[in-house]
Amino acid sequence: MIYKPFGKTGVKVSALGFGAMRLPMKEADGKKIIDEDLAIPLMQKAFDMGVNYVDTAPLYCETLSEIAVGKALKGYRDKVYLSTKNPIEDADGDHWMERLEKSLKKLDTDYIDFYHFWGISLKSFESWQGLKFGPIEAAYKAKEQGLIKHISFSYHDAAENYKKIVDSGHFETTLVQYNMLDRSNEENIAYAKSKGLGVVVMGPVGGGRLGAPSEKIQSLLKNKSTSTAEMALRFVLANENIDMALSGMGNLDMLKENFEIASRTGHLTEEELLQVKSMMEENKNLAKLYCTGCNYCKPCPQGIDIPYLFEIMNRYKVYDLKEHAKSAYKEMAEGKSWIKSADASKCAACGACEEKCPQKLPIIKQLKETHRTLGTQTLA
Repeated sequence: MIYKPFGKTGVKVSALGFGAMRLPMKEADGKKIIDEDLAIPLMQKAFDMGVNYVDTAPLYCETLSEIAVGKALKGYRDKVYLSTKNPIEDADGDHWMERLEKSLKKLDTDYIDFYHFWGISLKSFESWQGLKFGPIEAAYKAKEQGLIKHISFSYHDAAENYKKIVDSGHFETTLVQYNMLDRSNEENIAYAKSKGLGVVVMGPVGGGRLGAPSEKIQSLLKNKSTSTAEMALRFVLANENIDMALSGMGNLDMLKENFEIASRTGHLTEEELLQVKSMMEENKNLAKLYCTGCNYCKPCPQGIDIPYLFEIMNRYKVYDLKEHAKSAYKEMAEGKSWIKSADASKCAACGACEEKCPQKLPIIKQLKETHRTLGTQTLA
């Protein structure tokens, strides 16, 4: 395993981190619970192989992830860096401390190595300034007490707002989204690195999107046989500004594959990186011809999330992620997706969306095509 200096924290972390958000689950008494007989040995196997960073959060795996991680760390606590998150439900520093104490109890540990302000936005961050005892002050107090070692933040806000949070000087590490399909944080990652922050990437395979086979993506490098997932992980790890790729691994095969990839000394040459970026940018521009995701067409009277459906269709048509696209559409239609939307067959052809579309796309026609391609039934 390759280890890298983690910003200015003084520690070295493995290039591959274990993301405990997709641990194996099972049904028990009508509820979904973590299958600890599988999950705990899986995490401990990763630790034995050299993965020295595990990331969890209070709400992962039906709120049970922290408990399983705590059990997996027994006998490994001094060998593995622990990361979890505070959802910051309000700006009260005492409440922030209460949430920290709750995580410590579930994890059954005395301290957390990297404690994240979970998914903060610039707006919320600025609202905490000047408070008598807000989240920032609470974090410093927790650090003084030894409850946390390093103050971190994870980020999902607009890319242009990121640097102001880094410039505040409060944070030592950062966790951001970055992959072949979403490079919006590429400049931010380089900026954070230049300011001395440790940089962890979440979603290196696009939340599973790049785990599905795609001949188009697999063929980006000529004469090199590689799976789509391998290509995606190699792309992320080749970025010199990234210290670690965090992967949610649900079984031993995934762990072994990711470990093997992360253990290589070479990933992509500078020429190969430029080639991949160029071709992915070309694909991105092609996708915009179908829908730019501006959201002007919303809301739909029939409850159809038009931009999301077209995003799924882009995965099918532009990126050749056919298996994933069909699966995502099915989950959405069955109400199992975090995106709440009616399927494309519910389109009433009222035309309201087409009147608002700045690109003047034939949305009604494209919705029919989407359902014909991804759905199980054919529209009339």
